[in-house]
Amino acid sequence: MEIKVYKLSDSSRIPTYGTEQSAGLDLYSCTDEDVIINPSDIVLISTKLIIEIPDGYYGAICSRSGLSLNHGIIVPNSPGIIDSDYRGELKVILHNISKKSFTITSGMRIAQMIIMKYSKATFAECGINDMTETIRGEGGFGSTSY
Repeated sequence: MEIKVYKLSDSSRIPTYGTEQSAGLDLYSCTDEDVIINPSDIVLISTKLIIEIPDGYYGAICSRSGLSLNHGIIVPNSPGIIDSDYRGELKVILHNISKKSFTITSGMRIAQMIIMKYSKATFAECGINDMTETIRGEGGFGSTSY
C-alpha cells in the first residue's frame, strides 16, 4: 500500500518501520524548539507532515512502549484516529504520567501509527425480543471472570 506524504518542513521525517515485521510506523517530532512536558501536562507535538491514507483505512496512533515504560509518556487518547479524509497536519497528543519532566526534541520518535482497514456499519432499529440472546446476557465488567 502506498501512502502519499507531504513534508511541511525540510526537517520533517517520513514515518518508518523499525524492522521488516513491525506493524507500527514510527512517528517523529518536528518542532522549532525543544518541548518540555512537565508531570501531568498534555501537549500537542507537530510532525510537520500531511498524509493521505487510502479510503477504507485509518491510522491508529499509539504510544511507544519505550517512552511509556521508561518515561511515562503516553498517547492519552490511544489509539488516536487519523481518518482517510483528513488533510491537516499530523500531530500527536502526548501526556506525561510520570513525576519527572521530559523533553521532546525535534526528530525524536514520539509515537507509532498502525494503518488499519475498517468496515462501515449501519444500524437497524429493532425490538428487544429481536436481539439474539447470549450466555453473558447483561453481564458487565468482570462477568467473564477476568
